[in-house]
Amino acid sequence: MARTQAFFATRLYRAQLPAAANTALAKASLAIAREDVAGQRWAKTHGYRGYTSYASLDDLPWRAPEFADLVRRIAPHVRRFAGELQFERTKLALDSLWLNVMEPGAVHGAHIHPHSAISGTYYVAVPKGAGAIRFEDPRLPLMMAAPAKRQRARDKPFVTIAPGPGTLLLWESWLRHDVPQNDAKRPRISISFNYR
Repeated sequence: MARTQAFFATRLYRAQLPAAANTALAKASLAIAREDVAGQRWAKTHGYRGYTSYASLDDLPWRAPEFADLVRRIAPHVRRFAGELQFERTKLALDSLWLNVMEPGAVHGAHIHPHSAISGTYYVAVPKGAGAIRFEDPRLPLMMAAPAKRQRARDKPFVTIAPGPGTLLLWESWLRHDVPQNDAKRPRISISFNYR
């Protein structure tokens, strides 16, 4: 008897958190983006159209209570996902948390999050036409002679997720991802983070 088995699943955790706090979170995010000159300079130097606190601020939960509240709301989801991944140690610690304000026309190139176990993003403001997030099949570099997949194939080389305000996404940090161009007329605000 012949049979086919599936191995090496890539998991993406998705939850919808109450977006009631998003108005205050967006206001705090835009205030920080206006005040953080070092972050503005980093974004400009690195061709990031918009603002990110990635290389300038490492204290957002202490800087604004809205971020501390978000960290508290995210933590049980990270524990649950770590359990689903069957990590031997499910007690992970928040390593970094940063703010992203993608202006219209902004893109975020493909990347991974080294030195972390679980990464994620919480979406504060996602105007119509804002860039989604796209995940790459980790086997893609090894598929040298594989033919193109059918339109309705389940395991395509890229999976695009269009989040809304309040969406929380978690993935293993080695999973390569990018954000295509923000075609919205307003900024897309998200908060990304790493646990290890």
